[in-house]
Amino acid sequence: MDSHGEATNDPAVSWRAVVEIVQALALAVVISVVLNLFVVQVTEVRQRSMELTLEQDDRVLVSKLDYLFGQPNAGDIVVFDPPGPGSTIPFVKRVIAVGGDTIDLRDGDVFVNGNRVEIPQARGRTLPQVGTVAFPFLVPEGQVFVLGDNRQLSSDSRSFGPVPVRNIVGKVVMCFWPATRIVFFDW
Repeated sequence: MDSHGEATNDPAVSWRAVVEIVQALALAVVISVVLNLFVVQVTEVRQRSMELTLEQDDRVLVSKLDYLFGQPNAGDIVVFDPPGPGSTIPFVKRVIAVGGDTIDLRDGDVFVNGNRVEIPQARGRTLPQVGTVAFPFLVPEGQVFVLGDNRQLSSDSRSFGPVPVRNIVGKVVMCFWPATRIVFFDW
């Protein structure tokens, strides 16, 4: 009703509101896609290989920017596309050695360039696995050697070999779910 008590029908106002809402939703979708493709991604941990650092079914935030401007470092927890055909579930593992490093496994311990590596979160002895890797092993340039923190339940570089850096999706920066396990990884 207008000021004279007559009914008004102004469809332009309602269509304008609908168009603005659709534009806002479309912009939100574009921003979300761009963020997911180039900046961050949410990944579900599907394996038990990183227990107790990350539990199966944890949700983690993965930074894709870190490796656009730099290379992975020993100690980084990374998400990467699995090697070889068959599996499409992303793997989550810890970088132990980078290209040019020599890794060795002796008496259940890990050595990189002759120095024993201490990962406080790692549990279990680190023994060789059946695979293509013979120790000591020189990590090729452009690749990384990864291990799960739960060494006895992890399928990792001991069995499938080093991971090309190009296969790495990004670096885990935060575990945000479940809410009782929120952890920021300080790199």
